[in-house]
Amino acid sequence: MTDQKSETIERTEMIAAEPTESLAAMLDIEMPCAAGDPVPPLWHWAYLLERGPQRELGPDGHPVTGIPAPPGPDRRRMFGGGRVTTLGSLMIGEPATKVTSVKSSLDKDGRSGPLTLVTVLQEIFQGGELVIREEQDIVYRAPGSGTLPPAPAAPAPPSGPTLELAVDERTLFRFSALTYNAHRIHYDLGWTAQEGYDGLLIHGPLLALMMGEHMRREGIDLRGKTFGYRFVSPMTKPQTFTVVPAPEGLIHGAEARSAAGAVCAVSTLAEL
Repeated sequence: MTDQKSETIERTEMIAAEPTESLAAMLDIEMPCAAGDPVPPLWHWAYLLERGPQRELGPDGHPVTGIPAPPGPDRRRMFGGGRVTTLGSLMIGEPATKVTSVKSSLDKDGRSGPLTLVTVLQEIFQGGELVIREEQDIVYRAPGSGTLPPAPAAPAPPSGPTLELAVDERTLFRFSALTYNAHRIHYDLGWTAQEGYDGLLIHGPLLALMMGEHMRREGIDLRGKTFGYRFVSPMTKPQTFTVVPAPEGLIHGAEARSAAGAVCAVSTLAEL
């Protein structure tokens, strides 16, 4: 594992109300979004986005430059998971700065061939204070490495409150637009087959967002905690998925389950 901390990307912008308003509309909920209101936990994924020119997009829709840049041509990018430490609230109506760097990169041989595992560090500052620290785990698979594994068998019925979200092509389009994500697996059926999926892929960050939303809506504060999330199985095709508490209880984590009941993403919540 090698550290690659020499290169960073820094972006500063005003934290406007519109991304929060737009995300709330997509989720069909009401959310205060005037100057002085906090951005809900994890909703920072709609802010401080890199907006590279069209010429820097690869055939799959991902940028071929920036952080992270693909380690080689035709590599398939997958989002494996990450950890978000919420130290404070990102406030609407004030400028903020995001600093992005590669924390580590590791080449290894997996069951499907060569893999490159990249951990990207993102730190968001507002008012001179570190508000959010996030690590994202990105996996690059070699081209032609076969289809992805099927979803695991359905687990035991959930215990505790649940949260559902109906996702169709309109939802996928709006979430891609809100997060400036041009990856074709979310809107191009022909491309999904090329990458080994059986339908349009529901965004991993949307599953993670809804796991955090379930906690927030049940009165669990993510501030002062680290929210860890991991994607264990692809969720494809329009469907209504369900977020359920982790076996230890919602205060410790959650699971995102497909309409068929398969666990597709898991999360944990830990005190700092």
